[in-house]
Amino acid sequence: MTNNIPRSQWLRMWQASEPARIKALAKEVSAACTITDLHIPKAGLGLLQLRDSAMGDAYFLGEIPVTKAHVRIHSPNGKVAEGAAICMDDRVGLTRAMAILDGVLAAQLPGWELVEHSLQAGATQVQADAALRRANLSATKVDFSLLSTLDEDEHV
Repeated sequence: MTNNIPRSQWLRMWQASEPARIKALAKEVSAACTITDLHIPKAGLGLLQLRDSAMGDAYFLGEIPVTKAHVRIHSPNGKVAEGAAICMDDRVGLTRAMAILDGVLAAQLPGWELVEHSLQAGATQVQADAALRRANLSATKVDFSLLSTLDEDEHV
């Protein structure tokens, strides 16, 4: 199942996809299901805490948007599954859609093949984004080795 993409990475793959496509897929695979919100989907702010690299002291960098959704899915064949999503995003509907996809894929409810396909499409997009970042990074490298050939005392 899911071609060796761990469940912890599923949200990352879906976030790389078009939000409208993710919402439409969740609606499609859950059309015949009954979806119950175990917790009301909500958006808020979270504090991003980091550690100082020199002293090891904790500090807060700032606030980030966070959304959370947890659903129970009752499929027509009697199977019940749960899905959840916590995202650094402010779109509650999108996060709820990803929670539905999470539950459908994890329990292999009807339509899970479509969800798996969307996961693979997202993985392809994540790989393309990483390649673009690597290309941009290599294009901005500066070669300082030429500067080391000059002796500062010779020019003063």
